[in-house]
Amino acid sequence: MTDAPATLTATPPPDPEPPQPASDWLVVLDCDGVLVDTEPLSIAVDVAVLADLGVPMTAQEVTDVFVGRTHDYWVSVVEGRLGAALPEGWEDDYQHLYEATYRDHLRAVDGIVEALDDITLPTCVASSGGHDKIAFTLGLTGLWARFEGRVFSASEVAHGKPAPDLFLHAARSLGHKPARCVVVEDSASGVQAALRAGMTPIAYAGGVTPRAKLERPGVTVIDDMRDLPREIARITAC
Repeated sequence: MTDAPATLTATPPPDPEPPQPASDWLVVLDCDGVLVDTEPLSIAVDVAVLADLGVPMTAQEVTDVFVGRTHDYWVSVVEGRLGAALPEGWEDDYQHLYEATYRDHLRAVDGIVEALDDITLPTCVASSGGHDKIAFTLGLTGLWARFEGRVFSASEVAHGKPAPDLFLHAARSLGHKPARCVVVEDSASGVQAALRAGMTPIAYAGGVTPRAKLERPGVTVIDDMRDLPREIARITAC
């Protein structure tokens, strides 16, 4: 009579490692003013909407106060100037103005398509806009397919730009360290957010924000999006 075989206890396999990015560098792109040329269009509509709401502002004032900031910030400033809360559903009277303007006039930022074709590193979008707006504007310009599944909105974090929350959230979600991220921005608040996140900003001065407001230590400023791949390659070669 032979002894019964000992019961074998299988060693459980180790937990799978999280997927590693193809490169440890990540290029984080703002949407408005970097990918799509919404800023001049939005500012023009903002001026009309603000006047109708009883908060008249010039185009330059709108640029200085709101570019690069979230919709919630826009509302907070308007309500602060009014000294009262905006009525419930107020946006329903104005949303169609923005959408119609985008449908009729929106274009991709000059040179960005060529730049994206030449960028070989992983990319994502991190925008102060809401997901619906991002999808709408990228869809109109044919850019949505380039970023689908890698789009992050300030609506996902506690604090929008100039806080670093959004950029840190994007990097963490895609498995990249902040120090290995290049951020492409067109606003002073976006550049500030990138610096606070410990990332390397490239600022595009071909939009509505003057170069002087983008220049600061640690920031590369470009005037033509076609120069973006070269500057990314220079930074990431270090």
